[in-house]
Amino acid sequence: MPTETERQRRRLLRAMALGSAAAAVGCRPGKDTESVGDVSDIDHVPVAGQIHPGSTAALQQALRQTRGPLSIEGARYSMGGQIAADGSTHIDMRGMKRLLRLDTEARTARVQAGMCWRDLQDHLDPHDLAVRVMQSYSNFSIGGSLSVNCHGRYVGAGPVAHSVRALQLVTADGGVHELDHQHSPELFAAVLGGYGGLGVVTEVELDLDANFPIRRDAQRVALDEYPDFFRDAVHARPGILLHNADLMPPDFDRPLAISWTRTEQPLTLTERLVPRDLDYGREQNLIWSASELPGGGSLREKFQTERILAEPVVAMRNREASLDAASLEPRTRMFSTYLLQEYFIPVKSFATFARRMTAILRQHEVNALNVSIRHSPADTVSLLKWAPQEVFSFVLYHKQRAWSGVDRKAGPWTRQLIDTALALGGRYYLPYRLHATPEQFHHAYPEATAFAAIKRQVDPQRRFRNRLWDKYLPA
Repeated sequence: MPTETERQRRRLLRAMALGSAAAAVGCRPGKDTESVGDVSDIDHVPVAGQIHPGSTAALQQALRQTRGPLSIEGARYSMGGQIAADGSTHIDMRGMKRLLRLDTEARTARVQAGMCWRDLQDHLDPHDLAVRVMQSYSNFSIGGSLSVNCHGRYVGAGPVAHSVRALQLVTADGGVHELDHQHSPELFAAVLGGYGGLGVVTEVELDLDANFPIRRDAQRVALDEYPDFFRDAVHARPGILLHNADLMPPDFDRPLAISWTRTEQPLTLTERLVPRDLDYGREQNLIWSASELPGGGSLREKFQTERILAEPVVAMRNREASLDAASLEPRTRMFSTYLLQEYFIPVKSFATFARRMTAILRQHEVNALNVSIRHSPADTVSLLKWAPQEVFSFVLYHKQRAWSGVDRKAGPWTRQLIDTALALGGRYYLPYRLHATPEQFHHAYPEATAFAAIKRQVDPQRRFRNRLWDKYLPA
């Protein structure tokens, strides 16, 4: 058995070989390796080989020439093996990133699914068009975002499934299927949020919106008053595009409500998009200080929170939508890793979940950096929906050591949080560590039975696999 020192050395060698954690998970062509990792740098899944298609036709040919299990990756931002299966032929989609069609009058775009949102923004911004729904950061692949049915801070918009007009799916036999709300709607709904379990999404057609200036406003809100505040001062207020509220440790009881509202005021940030490859040393140092130093929270309060409250900002919508996840990266993942969890809670149970969550995090001394609150209406499109009703989402951003066994210790408190969400009629999100029990998964997603039936029809040999489906929908 390798010693802990040897394991640390191997992690360092991996980081050196990849150049940096940001480069390893960004939209750059990958090289064949014997194992596949993700942004968490916890699991490295052994695979039989990799293929790097550049077109739907190339992928069809490759699938017809392979046998055995298949797995799919985009930008590698899922955190628990959702992109790979042991012994699979691994499909790296990052080479499929072309813009196929842009209709500026209809405000639609069709792209290859390996494209990142940031790449699409480069095409849209000269036309003053913007993505309708995406995550808060632009590094994710569009196909991967569909596969997890992502959401962002967009007020009233819900998940990305609500902005997908159509998609192209390649199944294990090499067949090509054009899907939308009218053509094979059941399969269309199952693919959105289906985590690569049914086939490869190769093309996506999206609804777009206009690009325009937005103004940031921030204020403190009492925890118990936040749902009413959101309903009256955010959701019912015309012009608000983006909104989230941040809860800070150790009490998580004073939401910092941040809204971005359409405005005609002059820009304070004149860049159309966030420049690529910026140096985020200041942001990384602030995160490290807040999570490692005594009194680090006061540093974050002074240099981040007070600045948000006091500093007026007016920027273009596309600039705020083009944030880079590199700003959240640790200096190195050799010693620590930064992880996400997310829980979707009915509106009436907002404060109850917040207090129970706080108690669990304190009891287990979780190194939580913050919890970001988002809102979503009910999902009316996808099958495995995380929002069967109107919800507030609690996005937990936490830090843990990269040592062997630490991730296992996160299992008990994660399962407590899942049980708490389920007891309140909520659900949890699937792109993260696979700490949930199969019983918790099926309680949260009873639609999995229907998903499994669709998979038996379109993938009868169960070729499309990953560690998520191997755990929760085994053969």
